[in-house]
Amino acid sequence: MYRLFDEDTKAFIGAITQAQLDYLIDQLEEEGVEDRDYAITPMTLSLFEGENVDPILISMLRTALGERDEMSIYWEET
Repeated sequence: MYRLFDEDTKAFIGAITQAQLDYLIDQLEEEGVEDRDYAITPMTLSLFEGENVDPILISMLRTALGERDEMSIYWEET
């Protein structure tokens, strides 16, 4: 299992599976091999919905994003 956090507030967003993490890694831009953080916007989440991504992951990210235009998330292995 892996845990997602809001990079700005360090708040725990939720636990995700290997498959969910693999999807995020495949879809979101990394700046380097060791990069573990990603930008999430409402548009990102809309694209995920159009690709029938796990609705639990989308809901978790949408709740964490709230009314913001963008947030950065990072993951840690548990």
